[in-house]
Order: sequence, then C-alpha cells, then structure tokens
Amino acid sequence: MSDKMSFDPYESLHKLSLLWEKQLNEFIYLWTNNKEFVKMTNLGTEIHSRYLETFKKSQEALASVLNLPTKSDVTNVANLTIQAEEKMEALEEQMWEIQDSVRSQSRDIESVIEVSKEIIKLTKQLKNELVQTKKELANSKDLHAELQEMKFELLKLNNFKEEFDTLRGLIESGNRAEIELAGAGSSK
Repeated sequence: MSDKMSFDPYESLHKLSLLWEKQLNEFIYLWTNNKEFVKMTNLGTEIHSRYLETFKKSQEALASVLNLPTKSDVTNVANLTIQAEEKMEALEEQMWEIQDSVRSQSRDIESVIEVSKEIIKLTKQLKNELVQTKKELANSKDLHAELQEMKFELLKLNNFKEEFDTLRGLIESGNRAEIELAGAGSSK
C-alpha cells in the first residue's frame, strides 16, 4: 500500500511549472499579436531608454563631483591597460631582437679579435725573421768582404808563387849552368 501512495513533491512542482509556462506563452503571444500593445511597448521602450540615458548622465556627473570612477572610466582604464600591455610586449620583442643582434655582433667582434691576435702574432714572427735576416745579411756582407780580402790575398800569394816559381826556375837554370860550367871545367 505504501508503494502506490508515495508522494513526490518535485513531480507535482514540475507539472505545475510546465502548465504555468504554457499559459504565460499563450498570454505573451496574444499581447504581441496586438498592434496597439506593440506600439505601447515601443513607446515605453523609447521612454525607458531616454530615462536610462538621463540617469547615466546624472550618475556620471555625480561620480565626477564625488571623484568616483564610472563604468566608462573603468572601460577606458581597461582599454589603456590592454594597449599598454601590447606595447610592453612589442618592446620586449624589440629588446629580444636587440639582445640577439648584440650577441651576434659580439660573436663577430670576438672572431675579429681572434683574427687580429693571429695577425699580430704573425707580424711579430715576421719582425723577428726580418731582424734575423738583417743580421744574416750583415754577417754575409762581412763574410763577403772577408772573402774579397782572402781572394785579394790569394791573388797576392799566387803572384808571389809565380814569382817564386820564376825565381826557382832561374835559380835552377843558374845552378845547371854552373854545374855545366863546373862539369865542363873539370873535364879539361
């Protein structure tokens, strides 16, 4: 018996709300189908919008006197905040680009410095080699001068040798003549 007679309050509330919705829809349909009602509603809407506009102006005037922000002030601040954030993001992007270009330029400068160090090193080597070459050239000039002196001395010695050979030849020929003379005198 208790199964048949269970009472659900939500079910009856649901049925009542559906019935009430249907009646309201029919009532609204009847009124919106009436031209006079539409004209009156249109007039009421216009009057209401004028009233709201006047109310809004009065509210803004009062807010400005009391130094309170209005809805339009808050909207303007929100728009300015959004614009400022966009500009900050654009500036951040520009800063990142500048940082990237500075990094690449610093890498280029570092490579130029490395090349400059190599050039300086090579220049020092060339300078040292030039100094050595100058010393060797000076030494070779000294050696050349000594060689010239030695050639001159050798020429003198050759001339002396020739004179000596000539004298020896004369002495030997003179000795032969004496020997021949002496040999001829002993045979007599």
